Amino acid sequence: MNARTEKDALGSLDVPADAYYGIFTERARQNFKISGITADRDFIRALALIKKAAAAVNSELGLLGERTGGAIISAAAEVADGKWDSQFLLDVFQAGAGTPFNMNCNEVIANVAIEKLGGKKGEYQLVHPNNHVNMAQSSNDVIPTTTRIATLFSMQPLMMAIGKLAAEFRKKAAEYNGIVKTGRTHLEDAVPIRFDQVFNSYAKALDDCARRIKTAEDSLLQLGIGGTAVGTGINTHPQFKEKIVSKLSEYAGFKFSVAADSILTTWSASAFLESSNSLRLLATEVIKISNDLMLLNSGPKTAIAEIILPEVEPGSSIMPGKVNPSVPECAIMVCYQVLGNDFAVAEAAKSGQMELNVMTPLIAFDLLWSARIMANTLNMLNESCVSTMKVDAGRAQQLLEKGLSLVTSLNPYIGYEAAAEVVKIALKEDKPLTTVILENKIIDEQDLRKVLDVDAMTEPGLIDEQMRMRIQDSELFKRFKQAHQLK
Repeated sequence: MNARTEKDALGSLDVPADAYYGIFTERARQNFKISGITADRDFIRALALIKKAAAAVNSELGLLGERTGGAIISAAAEVADGKWDSQFLLDVFQAGAGTPFNMNCNEVIANVAIEKLGGKKGEYQLVHPNNHVNMAQSSNDVIPTTTRIATLFSMQPLMMAIGKLAAEFRKKAAEYNGIVKTGRTHLEDAVPIRFDQVFNSYAKALDDCARRIKTAEDSLLQLGIGGTAVGTGINTHPQFKEKIVSKLSEYAGFKFSVAADSILTTWSASAFLESSNSLRLLATEVIKISNDLMLLNSGPKTAIAEIILPEVEPGSSIMPGKVNPSVPECAIMVCYQVLGNDFAVAEAAKSGQMELNVMTPLIAFDLLWSARIMANTLNMLNESCVSTMKVDAGRAQQLLEKGLSLVTSLNPYIGYEAAAEVVKIALKEDKPLTTVILENKIIDEQDLRKVLDVDAMTEPGLIDEQMRMRIQDSELFKRFKQAHQLK
């Protein structure tokens, strides 16, 4: 292997000659061979923008030479744009506080900048990873700030995916407006509900999730960069903190503010936990919606089958013609992973000691991964399932007519006990509700049609007092109650 030799406090080590990273990254690469998963693109982008902003501010403050600062700014911009992603090969599970991540970025930017100045990789007298690229910074303020910015980046496609899926459910609500189905509670028949009400409720649940994610973003916008090692700001210019936050607002496109307490931001992970919690709530709602879609699609001949999900793949290796709800199944699996990630974030968030939480690499990995896989999942659910699913209005009507929960609308007119007795008779004699009511002459046919209007059952409504009194005072109804020993 062609190599160059670099030195640090631990001694000398060979680094691949063509590598833009240096000795710190090489040591970390050799030490932490855990998952094979490397840093998220948004994480690298955010980290590089911090380096770019720091170099710009230190140059403005006269602490970094114009030529050196310019080379660092140019190199950091390339890293932020993804040109040097191949040089970020460290495992996401690594030394605490993300120091390897920070030094990986410092070394890559330094070596790219060195070449821009006409030097060769490893000639750190031109641009040094620590002295120049990491000037006025520490891993302890850089990595939490990187995680904040990267999370904000990752939430943007997720928010778009949530909005698109919510809009698709509203579109389905408009398409199937007024079609009534059997409601179900405890997985048993319940009172009627319209498909537009069901689909609009899904859309509202997603809207609420988006609102929670947006609220959690407020904490992420408060940056502790400039706090350095323990948040006190050692080795920084008095104006550095304000200036770098302003630069980052310009570079990243968010309206950041200086954290009120940069000591707090070095050890507290509550902002990350708040965002993770919002993703957990989103995953929880998506699990429920996906379960509903699978149940409503179940059958297609022996179960509910009130909706028809698109066929995306054969469903069995042994049963010809079988088709499964594969997309909702996949969505639920992803959501379970997000729930697990949230647990890991919660455990990591409470694992800080003294002036630092060393678990930030795990927090960053799980938080960014959750946001990414949830965005992809919602897009899949939208494009491969909800957008082309259909409601079988005939099947919904068929099941509605067979159901016994319609008797609920009789409660105000004949009372709970009498209505329950009607259900018992209908079950025992295997007859429709209307047949039992008319055979026992509890209510005449004209009044019964009015009471059992399923459209009316899906909205609040006033009781017809004249009808109620007429039914209650009828001799036939009194005899029915007496025959069945009802009060």
